Amino acid sequence: MLRRCVAAVAPFLLVALCAAASAETADPLPSWRDGAAKSRIVAFVRAVTAEKGKEYVVPAERIAVFDNDGTLWGEQPMYYQLAFALDRVKELAPKHPEWNEREPFKSALAGDLEGVAATGEKGLLELVAASHTGNTTEEFEAIAREWMARARHPVLGRAYPTMVYQPMLELLDYLRANDFKTFIVSGGGIEFLRVFAESLYGVPPEQVIGSSVVVKYESDAKAPKLQRLPEANFIDDKAGKPVGIHYHIGRRPIAAFGNS
Repeated sequence: MLRRCVAAVAPFLLVALCAAASAETADPLPSWRDGAAKSRIVAFVRAVTAEKGKEYVVPAERIAVFDNDGTLWGEQPMYYQLAFALDRVKELAPKHPEWNEREPFKSALAGDLEGVAATGEKGLLELVAASHTGNTTEEFEAIAREWMARARHPVLGRAYPTMVYQPMLELLDYLRANDFKTFIVSGGGIEFLRVFAESLYGVPPEQVIGSSVVVKYESDAKAPKLQRLPEANFIDDKAGKPVGIHYHIGRRPIAAFGNS
């Protein structure tokens, strides 16, 4: 009877062992070229997850941060959030006839990106203020989500959610499979990023760090709301990124990708 039991169980054990061996040897980054970058990433992950190794890092401290534009998805011929802002300005223009003679709106309405760029950071902030605020947080989310569903890349004609880099999606999955917590740290707007970060990258809203506008709590007879005001709150760019990491995460990352 013992022989019969062993004989019956053996095929299942063999299948399980083969599956475990296959999982162990499977390429975690199949879209990456074999080379120094891939080898260093895999070696790093193995080192920080080997419990008896000298470089072991406990899961709570396995923090990885990612830039978004040009790292997780494309950024040419312009930042995709700028494309959103330009489209919004065109939609709102009938209510603002003065924009036809006022920069940076005049250039934006004419599709003159060089003219918009010539207005510098001040002009870009004006565009953002006009196109992103004057609404509640719920209203802005709905506007951004609707744009993301219909807008197309000006060169390739593809929907923006398809303009992501497959190798980076694999890297996000690989890190999370090894108990890393992954964050987006971007100069882009935090509420704009949160519209798609979870569905595209598997990064939940609370793990998104970005630039923000002032939000004010208001309450009326209908319901309380958070109103977005045309005033910058925090710019999560350049030297602002480590500050944003400190404020939002409270732990120093052990891995950073792009200029995050």
